[in-house]
Amino acid sequence: MPSGVDVRKVDYENPSSLVAALQGHDLFIITMGVGAPPDTHTKLLEAAAEAKIPWILPNEYGNDTNNDQVNKDIVIGGVKKQIRQRIEQLGMSWIGIASGFWYEFSLCGGTDRYGFDLNNHTVTWFGDGNVKLNTSTFPQVGRSVASLLSLKVLPDDENDKSLTLSHWRNKFVHVSSFHVSQRDMFESVLHVSGTKASDWQQETVSIKEWYEDGVSMMQSGNRLGFGKLLYGRFFFPDAPGDFETQGFEADNDKLGLPKEDLDEYTKVAFDMAKDGYMEKQYANFMRQTQTKE
Repeated sequence: MPSGVDVRKVDYENPSSLVAALQGHDLFIITMGVGAPPDTHTKLLEAAAEAKIPWILPNEYGNDTNNDQVNKDIVIGGVKKQIRQRIEQLGMSWIGIASGFWYEFSLCGGTDRYGFDLNNHTVTWFGDGNVKLNTSTFPQVGRSVASLLSLKVLPDDENDKSLTLSHWRNKFVHVSSFHVSQRDMFESVLHVSGTKASDWQQETVSIKEWYEDGVSMMQSGNRLGFGKLLYGRFFFPDAPGDFETQGFEADNDKLGLPKEDLDEYTKVAFDMAKDGYMEKQYANFMRQTQTKE
């Protein structure tokens, strides 16, 4: 860890160790992988409440999951909503970071995510490929959290109209690097790679059938179906990953976030794919899962 970072080791089966690590802090940022045990988040919240932490940034970093139908379709949405409700029940406040899917991670993640296999030059179009969504880079998500936490918690008085943390109490902050469709991504992919559309193997699928295949994979015990159903649902015609379609605007300007270059992060995705980033992630996830089982 970088110099100056206070590292505290805890035992998730020993709540007192969690409470001791959390005492004396104003806000708790929770970041966990999908392989974390289901009750981990709850244990952290219970400990945070006992440590009297007033603010929580729960494990969101995705899409605004206030849509009950989408919550049901993506499996994890209902759980996330329950976690937010539990935070309020414990007397704490939450702010969710709704950043959409991570751009460079998703673009290099194979066809089950944004439909691209960058190493093998293949693209799978979800329908006509024109459904737009908001997506954010890793740095933009980090900047949004840092900017958010630089704000005052409350206004100085009734005349203070400046933006404060309390503006987003028990709400989502909507952050976006790019508002793009698969077709927009493909243009960037071609530009960055110096290739032509004819250099890429292309196929078109029914996004509903694609999503349902992911559901069937999960039901049969193949956990790799989760990514397919999760991403697939956000390319449905109702575009639940498009902030504007859902009635929200990105809060980038409020947080002073910079505009980013799509090609720059498309290149990052190519570099990640070349380095086998996703394959390493899969191997690590499967190792952790097998160890727990």
